[in-house]
Amino acid sequence: MQDRESQVRDWNVRGWNRRGVLGGAGVVGGAVLLRCLAHASPADPRLPAVSALVDDYVDSGRLVGAVATLGWGSAPPEMVARGVATRGDRRGLGLDNLFRIYSMTKPITGMAAMMLIDEGKLGLDQPIADFLPGFAHMKVLADPAGPVDKVVPATAQITVRNLLTHTAGLGYTIIQSGPIRQAYLDAGIVPLRVSRVKLPFFASAPIAPSLAAFADRLAGLPLVYQPGTRWSYSVGLDLLGRVIELASGRDFAGFLQERLFDPLGMTSTAFELADRDVERFTSNYLIFDGRLLPIDGAVNSIYRDPPPFPFGGAGLISSPRDYDRFLAMLLGGGVFAGKRVMGARAVALGTSNLLPPGATTAGTWIAGHGFGAGGRVGLGAEAGTYGWSGAAGTLGFISKPGGVRGGLFTQYMPAMTYPLEKDFPQAVRSDVRARLLLQNKVPA
Repeated sequence: MQDRESQVRDWNVRGWNRRGVLGGAGVVGGAVLLRCLAHASPADPRLPAVSALVDDYVDSGRLVGAVATLGWGSAPPEMVARGVATRGDRRGLGLDNLFRIYSMTKPITGMAAMMLIDEGKLGLDQPIADFLPGFAHMKVLADPAGPVDKVVPATAQITVRNLLTHTAGLGYTIIQSGPIRQAYLDAGIVPLRVSRVKLPFFASAPIAPSLAAFADRLAGLPLVYQPGTRWSYSVGLDLLGRVIELASGRDFAGFLQERLFDPLGMTSTAFELADRDVERFTSNYLIFDGRLLPIDGAVNSIYRDPPPFPFGGAGLISSPRDYDRFLAMLLGGGVFAGKRVMGARAVALGTSNLLPPGATTAGTWIAGHGFGAGGRVGLGAEAGTYGWSGAAGTLGFISKPGGVRGGLFTQYMPAMTYPLEKDFPQAVRSDVRARLLLQNKVPA
């Protein structure tokens, strides 16, 4: 086991930068919001930097509320919770409140696929056409922003690796522009729910009625890029849900429940909000023109409706406690609470750099970094980090060298309005380093 002084050196050398373990989508200018001091509590002396950060965001009114977690090894998470779930509420937040985690669903889907790879039911470099023949002869846009009828043949098959790492050449309505974006909307390739209200910044279109229909319709559209050539954020993890169904012989949501949620005790993680859980649910806000606008309230949330299908890329609701259990399992090499949930090899492979050789990341969110099973991985001095974030301000990661895991849960869109992707990991690093120095009585 690595001694504490060595861990201090690792954290000094490795550090984390803004894109080291996190990701997200969307940028809008800053905001001046209503002040929210409800249920403020003293700074946690164990986590001074994290406490100060969360206090600053909530006390200034930039956030209605937030829950931060920091876990060491297999120990239960330490928590800093400030504010409320819904503006005007009198109840404080805690580990069991529910949040829309959006793209933090992707690592869960990615690890589900890694289970099947470990069991020999999927191959990392297996063509998905083995399960979905419609993808055997794909066409690719001659120009990524050009007309959808100007195409060339795909030069390679889409593989499971490509879906895991956003290198399949698939598009995303939150990323693409031009005719291909409209083609996705027309086909219902919009695996994301935001609000019952039509919003100016979010695409509104009828969604494909099932995961099978989603896959079939997607196979009929051209790719944006040649498979394996570049990292481009996409619906790859949603399509992977269908591959998981066919490889496992189990419906996707049922597979996640049986293989991950039940063994980990993730009783608050689902694709739909149950009536009994409404009181624990948070409200989501849009930051627009300097105001905090409620776009999806807890009581009348769109998540109370069953989704057309389980969105493996951005569909889950979860709690800080639940997601910490998932992260703890990864940090434990597939073991949680003394029980093996995943194979150690599956976790090691899924949290490593799986990008195809030659795939470019230049100009993307992960430039200079790798990508594993649905999450960013650190390279070089940052090796051993893995994680991802969500479109409504949530984020989660592990650091194997530090032996820690961290999570931040709040609800605002667009996530990139605030620099929390940078600020929160830096605060965690500061508190971890301070703790290690204190335990070893090493001078700073």
